[in-house]
Amino acid sequence: MFLDEVAITVAAGRGGNGCMSMRREAHVPLGGPDGGNGGSGGNVLLRANPNKNTLHHFVGRKLFRADKGKNGSGQLKAGKGGEDLILEVPVGTLIFENGKQIADLTQSGAIYLAARGGLGGKGNAGFKSPIRQTPRFAELGEPGEEHDLKLELKLVADVGIIGLPSVGKSTMISCISASRPKIAEYHFTTITPNLGVVSHRGESFVATDLPGLIKGASSGKGLGHRFLRHAERVRCFLHIVGGDSDSPVTDYRTIRDELRKWNPNMLDKPEVLVLSKADLLQPEEREKISAKLENAAGMKPLLLSAPIHEGLTEVLDQLLQVIQSTAVDIEEVSKEIPVYRPHLDEKSRACTVERKNKTYYIADGPRLNQVVIMTELNNHEAMARVQDVMKKFGVDRQLISLGAEPGATIEIAGKKFEWWG
Repeated sequence: MFLDEVAITVAAGRGGNGCMSMRREAHVPLGGPDGGNGGSGGNVLLRANPNKNTLHHFVGRKLFRADKGKNGSGQLKAGKGGEDLILEVPVGTLIFENGKQIADLTQSGAIYLAARGGLGGKGNAGFKSPIRQTPRFAELGEPGEEHDLKLELKLVADVGIIGLPSVGKSTMISCISASRPKIAEYHFTTITPNLGVVSHRGESFVATDLPGLIKGASSGKGLGHRFLRHAERVRCFLHIVGGDSDSPVTDYRTIRDELRKWNPNMLDKPEVLVLSKADLLQPEEREKISAKLENAAGMKPLLLSAPIHEGLTEVLDQLLQVIQSTAVDIEEVSKEIPVYRPHLDEKSRACTVERKNKTYYIADGPRLNQVVIMTELNNHEAMARVQDVMKKFGVDRQLISLGAEPGATIEIAGKKFEWWG
């Protein structure tokens, strides 16, 4: 079943907790802290897969969650990182969040990091210093990111077969590829695009028929809105005009006009014009209609009778020539996954403080928020570390300038606690 729109929620894995452990062994009187770090949570990745041509595999499931990181343990043993969750999507998938497009996977193998896994918490061994020789606290694992996404598919094909209903688009794709669409003599027999791989003269290309195009398609009539967007991604058009039409030129202009109204740039795509069902016409009729179409389109139409393959070789030759002339160099897709970690970014230490009233303040900053989220605030030593971080990041200085006094309540990342001053 073809599906080109779906809404999903992606949730990366939470990082594992760091371990609070003291080495206790015979003959080792000063073992010290030996708690290991927690493992990072798994990411959620979207990967463009050329073997997928629909989003139907997302139906029936809303939430996609990656694995959590494992907790650290004693003897400096680090927790295992959570496995990444890779969601396969068709090439040509657009990704939206809050109505804004954030990614466009137009190349096979392209990867988008949809949700980052949480950082694993440090074990208490990671906080040992000359001043703090026996730290009795460890970090909590950082929560993974969670996002509500909308996926929208725009098929990527070399050839888009266009034309009014019942002109022979589905018959055409069934003749030139292994695709077997439903075919019948009534409008909107085809309600989903059909993709097919075409092999011709040792070369291959992908073709798709684009149903639902009628007059008014660009404003939502028929099935136009559902499929006009797929036309934006094809390299060239195979425009089929029915030889049994009462007004072939009007039919041709109708489709071109709808393409223009949807996206004027589509009129710049190369086009191969075909007069189908040519076997139903007398020779003089063929010549008359061909002349009118050539005058309207600026190109001579190829004559075709797809069921008996008359004129098929000439059409494929022309398509192959157009495809080869419009070929572009495709850059190698990087498989490296981008990672943003506030604890490694100096700029993320920037903080702002807002005064709500004389005894209540809100502080905000990427690294500051991360530290507080990963801190067990009911542990006195861990809380002392947060107070040190606030002083180091300039939060104390801002609080003083705003008139705050020790004992005031400060909120960071949704957590409230006392400022020691």
